[in-house]
Amino acid sequence: MAIFLTKESKVLVQGMTGGEGMKHTRRMLAAGTDVVGGVNPRKAGQAVDFDDRVVPVFGSVREGMAATGADVTIVFVPPAFAKAAVIEAADAGIGLAVVITEGIPVHDSVAFHAYAATKGTRVIGPNCPGLITPGQSNAGIIPADITKPGRIGLVSKSGTLTYQLMYELRDIGFSTCVGIGGDPVVGTTHIDCLTAFQEDPDTELVVLIGEIGGDAEERAAAYVRDHVTKPVVAYIAGFTAPEGRTMGHAGAIVSGSSGTAQAKKMALEAAGVRVGGTPTETARLVLTRWESERVAAQE
Repeated sequence: MAIFLTKESKVLVQGMTGGEGMKHTRRMLAAGTDVVGGVNPRKAGQAVDFDDRVVPVFGSVREGMAATGADVTIVFVPPAFAKAAVIEAADAGIGLAVVITEGIPVHDSVAFHAYAATKGTRVIGPNCPGLITPGQSNAGIIPADITKPGRIGLVSKSGTLTYQLMYELRDIGFSTCVGIGGDPVVGTTHIDCLTAFQEDPDTELVVLIGEIGGDAEERAAAYVRDHVTKPVVAYIAGFTAPEGRTMGHAGAIVSGSSGTAQAKKMALEAAGVRVGGTPTETARLVLTRWESERVAAQE
């Protein structure tokens, strides 16, 4: 099992014929992703040869869905065109839109998230690495060869920390890893992923990675307390952030004690979530909890 993305997912790539789109489409295909088409109105009717697979290019998402049955699209277009790309995908009725593009104006993100919600399209991102169900499908830029299929679910604001935890916990493996992005406005949230992992019978433990700024982690903590019965282990990036300093990540806005790593840690621990002080310590906490769960199951 998995959440949001499986081996049955049929994937379109908006912006496939650009430099980044070409590079990552090749990587996704190598990981087993069923990339069924690209979208570029100026190159409709053409095809791109990716060594052992030729992928057609369609003039629109609607055309690509009609021809291939695609249910996922990945957006690799420049920031100025991202809003139109997501709205086009939502109008076509796509189920999932993964927006990799960074640097999208916040007002554009607000607009396309609101519009997609009215059409029933789930958006992951923007400014995210995408998601991967190891051994099944990879939609985005997450390296496919650093872990294996398993029973840990991961939801993260940070792309780099997603990769690190995947690697450090590679001996256990993952059901699905979702990079939700760190912008102030994102589509799929920690809570959305916690809900899906709670319902997934093959996810036994969840890793949550947050960062300073905003209150998403505090809201996730309240949700874990009230609705999640599976073990959750967390890490918050930013414990060593200097006070009063503006940080680089778009969502990392801290005011007083609100939004600090310590405040988030306290909220999560009050909900029964173990919080690591470093990514490596977080991985050790996961391993310890995993082993204790295995022992308990045998008793």
